[in-house]
Amino acid sequence: MACISHNFGASMKIGQIPVACQKQFPNKISQLFFLQTRSYRSSKFRDSQYYSHSNRYQSCTTIFNSVSSDHGVSEERISVLVIGGGGREHSLCYALKRSQSCDAVFCAPGNAGISNSGDATCIEDLDIFDSSAVIAFCRKWGVGLVVVGPEAPLVSGLTNDLLKAGIHAFGPSSEAAALEGSKNFMKSICDKYEIPTAKYETFTDPLAAKKYIKEQGAPIVVKADGLAAGKGVIVAMTLQEAFEAVDTILVNGSFGKAGSSIIIEEFLEGEEASFFALVDGEHALPLESAQDHKRVGDGDTGPNTGGMGAYCPAPVLTQELQSLVMSSIIIPTVKGMSKEGCKFVGVLYAGLMIEKKSGLPKLIEYNVRFGDPECQVLMVRLESDLAQVLLAACKGELNSVTLEWAPGSAMVVVMASNGYPGSYVKGTKIQNLEEAEVAAPGVKIFHAGTAVDADGDFIATGGRVLGVTAKGKDLEEARDRAYRAVEEIKWEGGFYRNDIGWRALPLKQKSLNW
Repeated sequence: MACISHNFGASMKIGQIPVACQKQFPNKISQLFFLQTRSYRSSKFRDSQYYSHSNRYQSCTTIFNSVSSDHGVSEERISVLVIGGGGREHSLCYALKRSQSCDAVFCAPGNAGISNSGDATCIEDLDIFDSSAVIAFCRKWGVGLVVVGPEAPLVSGLTNDLLKAGIHAFGPSSEAAALEGSKNFMKSICDKYEIPTAKYETFTDPLAAKKYIKEQGAPIVVKADGLAAGKGVIVAMTLQEAFEAVDTILVNGSFGKAGSSIIIEEFLEGEEASFFALVDGEHALPLESAQDHKRVGDGDTGPNTGGMGAYCPAPVLTQELQSLVMSSIIIPTVKGMSKEGCKFVGVLYAGLMIEKKSGLPKLIEYNVRFGDPECQVLMVRLESDLAQVLLAACKGELNSVTLEWAPGSAMVVVMASNGYPGSYVKGTKIQNLEEAEVAAPGVKIFHAGTAVDADGDFIATGGRVLGVTAKGKDLEEARDRAYRAVEEIKWEGGFYRNDIGWRALPLKQKSLNW
């Protein structure tokens, strides 16, 4: 089937309807006509192509003129809603926009960078924690697939409600999302199904926790049991730091309900890596390997963050190790969750430690969604039709899917607001983004925390703000291109690490002015 692909761009309110940007196919054309024009925050980003249709039609119906492909194979067309508004979601929108079977990409709430890039139409006032509102939007706009980016809507049960409404949703149920929502639950699955992980104990009593820490010694890891926006893990290098972490979480309640219990875990020495697999409840399909950089400072120093950069593939994860991860960690988890009565459908993101003393992988944690910023490097290299791949996972058909990847490597350098991961100032102006995106071939800038001010300029609204991503024939070229783009960006209120990829490549000395 061939029909029009609608990737609207910009943003709209739920009551406003965008003008279709039409992509024409040979022989026959399918058209989508809307009632109203899209709404823009600033005229600076208006493009004449968005206003090329002078006629307005009362009908909101998509009229498909189907034609057979050259091979006589009919292809399912689909409109997709991405839930979330960070860099991960921007990269998912970017990949979905490039999917040949995707007619429209919406993102709720999205952000200014997503809307102004044209990678999706952002629905900024759709409450993603109101399942009935999300379902109503999907029915109104014929959305056939919802891709849930962040963990919080998953844990709160958005996928459950979408499935009950008969809408395909890529992401686990709230029960299965407990793999990330509760570290104690994840550890219990590891225990029951013999999945290699760090030794641990769970505590609700701070005195008992401190006694255990004293017995084990430092370094040691203290984790809030629940979701803490990537900040609930403290790697304590001394006993005093560990005691303070216990007080922060259990006594002071800094993480609220997420910190009602804690995990005390042995410190594993080695090299961290990220492993992703798509799961359809019974089958798992590995993605390319990636490596994140959690610490805020060069040389992996300073506090943990949500991630300051990543690259793909990760040399530390050899083919042999990837096979071992699948057989000893991913597959037992998928089968175990099925036996527990909560089949997992979505992305299993395994945070791994390749242990120095054994050279073998151990599971540090599970996330139940694409990692951020790892998703950015995966999506720029993915060449398969993402919409169809994710739909296959929803239908339990991953065993018939193979993935195609662009050759070479990709790297993302995260630019964050000064002060992150602590308190930071919002509203600082960011300039020269268009110049940065053409500073080198293969560059794409993903927005994680931006808005547009009254003058039409981008401003920072979050901690992690931009993901400057580049592809190259190898990791060195990808790194050089990414940093070349970073250096073009003018942002006095931000910073970045200078050494992304340092474990895999010799560090190039840079003289950077901020």
